[in-house]
Amino acid sequence: MNRASLDKRPDEVATMFDDVAPKYDVVNDVLSMGQTRRWRRIVVEAMDVKPGQRVLDLAAGTGTSSEPYADAGIDVVACDFSLGMLKVGKRRRPDINFVAGDATRLPFADNTFDASTISFGLRNVNEPKKALAEMLRVTKPGGRLVIAEFSQPVVPLWRTMYTEYLMRALPAIAVKVSSNPDAYVYLAESIRAWPDQDHLAAWLQEAGWESVTYRNLSGGIVAVHRAQKPAGADPAAGAKALANHTGPVAKLRRNITRPER
Repeated sequence: MNRASLDKRPDEVATMFDDVAPKYDVVNDVLSMGQTRRWRRIVVEAMDVKPGQRVLDLAAGTGTSSEPYADAGIDVVACDFSLGMLKVGKRRRPDINFVAGDATRLPFADNTFDASTISFGLRNVNEPKKALAEMLRVTKPGGRLVIAEFSQPVVPLWRTMYTEYLMRALPAIAVKVSSNPDAYVYLAESIRAWPDQDHLAAWLQEAGWESVTYRNLSGGIVAVHRAQKPAGADPAAGAKALANHTGPVAKLRRNITRPER
């Protein structure tokens, strides 16, 4: 892995996403062989929100992940740090509320949303643990969080094949279908460098979320993590928990519900 290509400043990552915004959703469909649509449907089902509730869709990009909520009459806020992505989304869906924002310093008041979600964007946040704490802050007590993110395949042979695809086939395909192939080299490397399912679950607990579970999709290529904000939680609980946490990940894992196979 080229470590240097992952050491990008937030503004550099934002510019990269601005560049790929016009074709981003199409390219994702091609590279995932159509699986992104299924993964997103599962996220919406896991959110289990109803009309009248308010949802934060973080790292929403062009708003593809926000559309099912808007179509169901749910008040959804599509938040992203890439202005290019937001502009593409707003042109396509002017009825959705698109907001520019940094995941580590969200521009929303405490206890604003009934549920929060982020799909395939947490690993692109400069400080992902801070993002988890911020989502805790803006989610109402008792509210839920659903995260879909690329993860580690659970079968060794499948893991090897998937890694080969990421580092060889994906960039080659991106050259043919994307306006910025280098962006997909970065994305492939960021996927391979991302922690596994148990580590992300432990991060959630460190940040103050409870009832943490996860479900593997496509053999573990993607994992959908679910969690709940404790009732009566201090809005700053996430930041305080991260500041005070010193225990090893192994201790946190005891309270994680094992994945659905």
